[in-house]
Amino acid sequence: MDRVKYAMIWAGLTFILLLIFLSIYGAFLGSEGAERFFNTPALAFYWLAFAVLLTAALTEFRRLLRVPCLLLIHAGCILILAGAMLGSGAGGNLQKQLFGIDKLRKGRMVIFEGRSENRVVSEKDDWVKELPFFVKLKDFRIEYYKPEYLQIQTRNGRAWKLPVEINTEFSLDPNFGTVTILRAFENFKITIDGDKKVAIDDPNAGYNPALEVQIKDPNGDVAIEYVFERFPGHIHPEDKFLLNYHRDIRDYISRLEVIKDGKVVAEKDIEVNHPLHFGGYHFYQHSYDDKAGQYTILQVVSDTGLPLVLAGYIMLCAGVFWHFWLRHIFARVKSKSE
Repeated sequence: MDRVKYAMIWAGLTFILLLIFLSIYGAFLGSEGAERFFNTPALAFYWLAFAVLLTAALTEFRRLLRVPCLLLIHAGCILILAGAMLGSGAGGNLQKQLFGIDKLRKGRMVIFEGRSENRVVSEKDDWVKELPFFVKLKDFRIEYYKPEYLQIQTRNGRAWKLPVEINTEFSLDPNFGTVTILRAFENFKITIDGDKKVAIDDPNAGYNPALEVQIKDPNGDVAIEYVFERFPGHIHPEDKFLLNYHRDIRDYISRLEVIKDGKVVAEKDIEVNHPLHFGGYHFYQHSYDDKAGQYTILQVVSDTGLPLVLAGYIMLCAGVFWHFWLRHIFARVKSKSE
């Protein structure tokens, strides 16, 4: 083996070992810290050099071209690196300078329920760009784990955790009486009916979850209390209990429509880890209005370079499977037939 090939083998091993250590270090930085770290100029040079080394290996080591599984493994690695570099911040800047392609890489959208939006704001609020289509939030909903709970606490520290079951009477203690949850509201409002105040569940815009609770003391006296999820419970001098309405969020879902040239061209209910993909972008459920539930916050991520990365992983996995398993199976079948 000549010196060039020998040096390339050792360089490849060095790059792989360095990649292992870099990956371990990046895992402790978190997603944002790792993204900044792996896009530094020094590591940009590392990725480029690694891709060049793998490409040169295909020309120097002829066996890599003759053996399909080895060709798939090396070509897959090259595509993964090429796709990652193309989708990086530096890759985006290079495309803009060379080809005039000014595609936003990552940002966020705030869309109110029933409205459309095409403006994407950067994570640092230092730029705003417009998409060539609009995204409409048809509906936003929050799903909760069942059952929901009403928490009750006395002044001396006694506590109960009751499931929210409408019109079910719960006995607390002979000294404290019973509790019955009469109604549950998603948007509690008070209206005036003549000279009376009436509690209603308003179907219009708004978000004020509450419970209507009946408390019956051992003497038979009945009191009606309203318990609000968004407002911490407080206790008056004459109250026996501190009441809290508690619900654990299971998921939050946005029903989106993509509108282009005045027509709906795509529609999907998105949730965490289940994005909408359209027009070269992924729209992820990122956050929402936790006070009024009237808008959603989407993370918009470009798919530039992603097809190359996916193709590279498919080729890499196919090559590894072929090299370690499939070729041995073929060899056994061939030997048996002979």
